Amino acid sequence: MTETRDTPDRAAVLVGVDGSEPSKSALRWAVRYAKAMGETVHAVTAWEPPTMFGLEVPVGLDVDFAADALTVLTNTVDATLGPNPEVKIRTSVFEGHPALVLVREAQGADILAVGHRGRSAFAAITLGSVSLHCVSHAPCPVVVARKAQK
Repeated sequence: MTETRDTPDRAAVLVGVDGSEPSKSALRWAVRYAKAMGETVHAVTAWEPPTMFGLEVPVGLDVDFAADALTVLTNTVDATLGPNPEVKIRTSVFEGHPALVLVREAQGADILAVGHRGRSAFAAITLGSVSLHCVSHAPCPVVVARKAQK
């Protein structure tokens, strides 16, 4: 796990961030909700080593997946919210499947926000597998945000 930014005792608003437009929409929604409720946002991203047929795919020794995930998370938060977010933001990177990480981290949260789909190859699917898993298994209410319409 990698922690950055402010680390308050509790973050009532959990949001999954993967750099996709729907996750940016979920992050913006989470900030609006947290501001209205006087709460903190916990932005989370998860990573897994690449696999093929259940076996880990060997990659170069210089690949740091956790650092890459942290870069995506930090850049997404900064680009979406700017240098002075309206609420406290806690960011974390975890190794594991995003759906399982989000459901686990939602323990104790008041609400979980996710994008309607992420960065997968199946971008045309209306509701992604991570958001569907979260809606079905999270211990708190789940908001599924769509990409902002232009």
